[in-house]
Amino acid sequence: MAPRLRDAARRCCRDRLRVDLVPRSRPVKDWLADPATTPELRGRLLKAREIREFASRTLGLPDNASYHSYAQLDRPYVVWNVYAAGKFSVMAKQECFPFAGCVSYRGFFSEGDAQRHAEELHRQGYDVYVGGVAAYSTLGWFDDPLLSTFIGFSDTQLARLVFHELAHQKVYAKNDTAFNESFAVTVEEEGVRRWLEAGGRGSELTAFRALQLRRREFAARVKQARERLASIYAVGGSPETLAALKRGEFDRLRADYPGIVPAEPNNAFLVSIALYTEMVPAFERLLAACNGDLSEFYRRADKIGGLPKDERPLALAH
Repeated sequence: MAPRLRDAARRCCRDRLRVDLVPRSRPVKDWLADPATTPELRGRLLKAREIREFASRTLGLPDNASYHSYAQLDRPYVVWNVYAAGKFSVMAKQECFPFAGCVSYRGFFSEGDAQRHAEELHRQGYDVYVGGVAAYSTLGWFDDPLLSTFIGFSDTQLARLVFHELAHQKVYAKNDTAFNESFAVTVEEEGVRRWLEAGGRGSELTAFRALQLRRREFAARVKQARERLASIYAVGGSPETLAALKRGEFDRLRADYPGIVPAEPNNAFLVSIALYTEMVPAFERLLAACNGDLSEFYRRADKIGGLPKDERPLALAH
């Protein structure tokens, strides 16, 4: 991105965040020194500071002002993402913005705004899925704060989140959400493993690996459903026939994962899962090819991210 365009994008981002987060943010050291800070919050901020230091010192993630401040919000999520896909398509609807490029969802600081956008997309005939997000990265355009929306997470989940968001500042490919999210998931999972091992937290590492396995199994099952639906949609047929086949696929998926899969068949839900998982195995192979050297992994991932989008999967595979 040219310097002038990058500066314009940064100003746009900061203007929106200045209204929403900056007035609420204070340095962590100020919260720790404040007698009004509860013991519970004090403990979480100390743990977050430990995790933040590990991220830069050991994982080679950006050493900047991000996550050295804290903001108390009055809502359960910082943003709500709206995902959309065609009624008979498993491809995400792209949302494109001046300067920033295209992403496979649209984020809103207000749940009401997100729901109104979702309703409009639904009226246009799209499958729509809305998901609350506890944290997000401004890619270094802004000093991202720790937030009340995630500070109460368990140690492992807090570390996952901080490592994930900082990873976005390390490597980011324009117009490729799946690449960016899969890279960040790979970094977060490797980072948590190393952090737990360094702290001698064996039982938590065992639990973390079990959780990873369950998530991988679910991601694999979603991938299978998505691939089968892609084949069904490609063959075509009447809307009634396609809708019946679609419902059958979702019924089977819901039977395997009750309480997770939406009651109504929804291609956008599949998109919301795939964006964070579909390229993780390829990134894990790249990390292994680098013999676990994160600096080399970041260098090679960044180089691949600089390729045209359609060349990145092949480059990752080699």
